[in-house]
Amino acid sequence: MLLFAMGFLLAILQPSMGQFPRVCANTQSLLSKECCPSWDGDGSPCGELSRRGSCQNILLSQAPLGPQFPFSGVDDREDWPSVFYNRTCRCDGNFMGFNCGECKFGFSGVNCTERQVRTRRNIFQLTINEKNKFLAYLNLAKNIPSQDYVIATGTYTQMNNGSNPMFRDINVYDLFVWMHYYASRDTLLGGSNVWRDIDFAHEAPGFLPWHRAFLLLWERQIQKITGDENFTIPYWDWRDAEDCGVCTDEYMGGRHPTNPDLLSLASIFSSWQVICTRSEEYNSQQALCNATNEGPIRRNPGNNDKSRTPRLPSSADVEFCLSLTQYESGSMDKMANYSFRNTLEGFADPQTAISNPSQSGLHNALHIYMNGSMSQVQGSANDPIFVIHHAFVDSIFERWLRRHRPMLEVYPAANAPIGHNRENYMVPFIPLYRNGEFFKPSRELGYDYEYLQEPALQSFQDFLTPYLQQARQIWAWLVGAAVVGGIITAVLTGLIKACQKKKRGTSSEIQPLLIESEDYNNIAYQSNF
Repeated sequence: MLLFAMGFLLAILQPSMGQFPRVCANTQSLLSKECCPSWDGDGSPCGELSRRGSCQNILLSQAPLGPQFPFSGVDDREDWPSVFYNRTCRCDGNFMGFNCGECKFGFSGVNCTERQVRTRRNIFQLTINEKNKFLAYLNLAKNIPSQDYVIATGTYTQMNNGSNPMFRDINVYDLFVWMHYYASRDTLLGGSNVWRDIDFAHEAPGFLPWHRAFLLLWERQIQKITGDENFTIPYWDWRDAEDCGVCTDEYMGGRHPTNPDLLSLASIFSSWQVICTRSEEYNSQQALCNATNEGPIRRNPGNNDKSRTPRLPSSADVEFCLSLTQYESGSMDKMANYSFRNTLEGFADPQTAISNPSQSGLHNALHIYMNGSMSQVQGSANDPIFVIHHAFVDSIFERWLRRHRPMLEVYPAANAPIGHNRENYMVPFIPLYRNGEFFKPSRELGYDYEYLQEPALQSFQDFLTPYLQQARQIWAWLVGAAVVGGIITAVLTGLIKACQKKKRGTSSEIQPLLIESEDYNNIAYQSNF
């Protein structure tokens, strides 16, 4: 029965979000540097006949970058995705997708005009059936090949500049593991040389928007392969936790009875194989991860280096982090002080916001605490705890956005580490998304968190607050305008009274009342306020 169900789901798969669209992973597309697939709905590239989008040149940001990456033209991810493609689909209205065949996050319907806001819930608040369904969806994604995306197994140079494509199939879950690896891998410089101080998804302003987009794409893919349009990622609220509450066979897998580094055989995740965990091997071979199986998930929660991560994060740590008013600061990397992003990511002390990379706080603390596959950046998404952990990190990001209500300009437009400026496209997503597009409240992207939902009155206040804050930013001009307006009004009033007085003194005519007093009392004043 399970095999039949999986076969049925394979038959109904729709386009997913990922890295290289299968229809563009060929010599013709690479040599022409164009990825503008046809939309099945009308057979035209990017659904142009249906006014969904059109094939356009990619507009790259020209803003200067920070000093962390002193090279140019040595990494395929520079000015993403221009090394591979310089023309892609630019979708109009509420359409999106590599061929404009889908709706933007938060929209649905045939013409993508229906607004939707789904709710992400605490994993411990799910019913048994809901929790089991979530686990089954994870396992299904691990066993279904992606129908629309493939991964690159070589660099553009190794592909002979496009004339020798190097791609391979991958399952849906591992597609996202590979994307996380690809965004954070080292730069291959030739020989045995690499550059490690580079990461397009971490240690810089894009950390939170990148993972927000990653989770939305992952969530969308699960909705598609299961046909469950209402699916949302649950989150694990780890504040003040004394141990790994989700590390049981009922949830994300318990501890193996004889090997504490492995998962219990009673967990479905004990049979999973990891990929992209051998970064040093890839570096020595000057190769990319090709998604070959590399062994079981490893996890030994709590047996980590206590000098680096003495405990799991507390509620006080989170509240202090939320009090920080600056999203980014200074060098805009892991050395940034008083940066909300750097403190939440875990490179700054959660009690002082002073950078201390030798310690791991908040987000990083959970990865180190798991003491296994989760603890190595490039392969951390292999452990399914990654998803529910990052969902909660995203909820803290959402709390900060709602509390401080920053304008888009708060996100750095220039001088951030490579790939992290506001207008940079996120590596390695195709279709293309800019960092700034996900620096906005979650409800504008079609989802909310159960523990953050507010009553109607608060929602009305949320509606008014952005306008009040914008007014606050221009208060000096408003006050000045009011003073000038008052002076002008006083002058005009004086002139009018003087004219009236002069008129009464030169005319003996008595003007009749415009209305009788009894009619006057019946007048209803209306305001357009």
